[in-house]
Amino acid sequence: MIEEIKEVIDMLKVEADKSLHHVEAEIGKLRAGKAMPAMLDSVQVEYYGSKVPLSQVANVNTPDAKTLMVKPWEKSMLEEIEKAIMHANLGLNPQNDGEQVIINVPPLTEERRIQLVKQVKGESEDGKIGLRGARKHAIDAIKELQKEGLSEDLAKNAEGDVQKMVDDYSKRIDDAIANKENEIMTI
Repeated sequence: MIEEIKEVIDMLKVEADKSLHHVEAEIGKLRAGKAMPAMLDSVQVEYYGSKVPLSQVANVNTPDAKTLMVKPWEKSMLEEIEKAIMHANLGLNPQNDGEQVIINVPPLTEERRIQLVKQVKGESEDGKIGLRGARKHAIDAIKELQKEGLSEDLAKNAEGDVQKMVDDYSKRIDDAIANKENEIMTI
């Protein structure tokens, strides 16, 4: 039965990691006033009849803190890339110079910063919902093991371990959110 408890804990760790990484990925996409290539991760470009991520048709880099440069591998993709960035609704205004797409990242207004902080908090809640779901699955699995003969003491200890792990991941999500909020609100 100890082996089964270990499997439940391992399953919980995998699910909790997914929640944490999802939150980190989502808040990483939010721009905090400085240019980051990750800002364009969600951009899908029309490429020979199918939508592909921007990173598969161009190189994205940041020559400075306020500029993104997108250099396509095929010059014929310039207009498609420009159109895709505009349609991605990121609040960015791409400019095509014939060789590459240049995006000047405007400084954030106070209103936009507050809006982004709300969005970050929403991502935090999504991550914690994922954690609660993982905890529920783990507790249900432990109760199932208890029906199969697991002692009550071992079940309580396992539930305590589950809660400790969920609390740890919840704190890690809170820390990531606090760092992002600080980054957004810092001018």
